[in-house]
Parts: sequence; C-alpha cells; structure tokens
Amino acid sequence: MASFASIVVKAENLKNFGAAILRRAGSSAREARIVADHLVEANLKGHDSHGIGMMPIYIENFHKGLMKLNQKARIVRDRGAAMVIDGRLGCGQVIARAATEIGIKRAKRHGIAVIALRTAHHIGRVGAYGEMCARAGLVSMHFVNVARRRALVAPFGGREARFGTNPICIVVPGAAGEDPVVLDMATSVVAVGKIRVAKNRGKQIPEGYVIDAKGRMTTDPNAMYAEPPGALMPFGTYKGYGLALIAELFAGALTGGGTLAPKNKLTGSIVNNMLMVILDPKRLGNSAAIAVERRAAIAWVKSSKLVQGSSRILMAGDPERISRAKRIKSGIPIERTTWNELLAAGRSVGLSDDRMKKIAGVG
Repeated sequence: MASFASIVVKAENLKNFGAAILRRAGSSAREARIVADHLVEANLKGHDSHGIGMMPIYIENFHKGLMKLNQKARIVRDRGAAMVIDGRLGCGQVIARAATEIGIKRAKRHGIAVIALRTAHHIGRVGAYGEMCARAGLVSMHFVNVARRRALVAPFGGREARFGTNPICIVVPGAAGEDPVVLDMATSVVAVGKIRVAKNRGKQIPEGYVIDAKGRMTTDPNAMYAEPPGALMPFGTYKGYGLALIAELFAGALTGGGTLAPKNKLTGSIVNNMLMVILDPKRLGNSAAIAVERRAAIAWVKSSKLVQGSSRILMAGDPERISRAKRIKSGIPIERTTWNELLAAGRSVGLSDDRMKKIAGVG
C-alpha cells in the first residue's frame, strides 16, 4: 500500500490509543486523557493538522526534555481580573484548559478577565478554549504565538519567515440550544500542519500557500521542509500579516512568554503563549435582547442569495460541527505515513506494535 493511503480509526479507539502512548511515557491518567481527547476532537472537527498526528512531535519533544509531563499551571501574578499564568513547558492542552477554567471563574466574578498564559507546550486547537467559554455563556478572544521554534510564516512583502501561524480565535456564545459562533483561524493562509498532512498524503497544495526559499510560489509541500526551508504566506496579504503581528505582540510580549525575535533562544520545541480576554455579556445588557439581536443578525446573513455552486451559507463553527457528525459515524482517516510515525512514537516509549494496533482496533 502506498505510504499516503489512509486507514480509518474510530474516535474512541483513537483516544485510547493516544492516551496509551502518553501513559507509557509517564503522564497521569487524567493528563493522558485530556491531551488525547483534545487531539482526537480536532480530528473529528476536520482539523487533522492539530489532531493525533501531533503525537509523534510531542513524544519527540518529551524525549528531548522540551515537554514536561504532569506539570500544573502556576499563577505568577494575580490582580483579580488580570492574571499571568506560567505553563512551565507542561502539556499545553492541560495547562491551557486550566488557565481557561480560571479565566471563566474570574470573568463571572468581575465581568471580564484577562489571562496571560505563557510558556506552555503546544496547546492544540485554540477553538477548544473558546468553546469552553461559550458553554459558560461567555464571549472570548484568544491570541496565540509560537516561541522557541523556527519561524514559518513570511511577512507581507518578505520571503523569509518571521512568525509562527499565530492563531486568533473569537467566540460568541449562543442562547440555550443554539450553536456558538466560533471563529478560529491561523493568520497564515493555512496552518502548517495542513502542509504536513498534504506531504504525508503525497498531495500537492494550492498555489498561494507556500513560497520556496527563493520566494517563488510552489505547489510542492516539501518546500516547507527543504534546506533552506520555504515559508507559509499570511492570509489576505497585508491584512493577515497585520493580524499576525498583533498576535505576536499580544501573546509574545504582553504575556512575557517571548516572541520569535532573535534575542530569544530557539530550542526546537513548540511553545505557545496565549492572551485571553473573556467577557460576561450579561454585564453589557439584557441577555434576552442580546440573543434576539444575535439571532436576527445570523438569519439576515444566511438569507443572502447564493452564488453559483454554493449550497448554503455557513457560520464560523459550522464546518467543524458538520465534520464531527460525519466522522463520529464513519471514523477518522489517518494516512499511512502518519500512522507509521505514531507507531514509532509508541515504540519509543515501550509499546509494541501489536498492543497499539489492538488498542486502535486496526488489523
């Protein structure tokens, strides 16, 4: 079978598989489950770039001492509605979840909370933390940068990378029984993990995603991994570049976690900093009136006549919900290259191929 052909794994089996690798590496049962569940949820929602395929990178960083297991978020500054939290290179999904839980409690107490999270290992799909806030009835904004790892995204007009993919997430909760609006996006034209997935699947990428080291547009995903490497493009030319810079300053400078400026040492790890602003909309007006206006605005947007080839207008968050419903039923596709990388990661912590395949339900 070609290396880019896919196998299909049921979501629950894949969660158990990911948790087993982390448990064998030394994670507590709770930590292993949080990380594995988060990764597989990203797969379910169609974001394979942030899914279980990240596990080999995590295990590699663990072996190098760049990801610390069983760490707890440490509050280093507490000013009531404003807090600074240090992740101490702990598993990012655990650390960011704890920071978000703290932020939710403070926002409900003060009406608003600003949480500066710094120095966490890769926190994964940022939308997960916005969704946590939405379930609590809160509006939230999240700005993330990547520190200590080589830059991946070129600034508008440049050919050398200067940023990470620097995601921004903004979430507005729905009323009871309504879905939230979840805008969760990289400020690059796509997340770098999508280039990795295309490479592993043996597929070309659309023109406009990547430039090679000489600044030429290319459809070859391998250009990102060449030596010297290429770079991702910002989305929307100078607009995406501007937002990338804002995320770099908000997440890297305001949190104290550091930017990708040369003064900060690179280690090769994936270190995330995140600035969260969490707001209780009840402090701004009548909840029922807000819900009516939100509902009316969305209905008005969706009432637009469609362009040729379009079947409907989606809200931010709808594609993920559609993907999740489909993949819960059909399973999650994993290309063979990624599957082999996952098996290698498991072997590196002492799991046998037979054991891993049994957990995953793969023959």
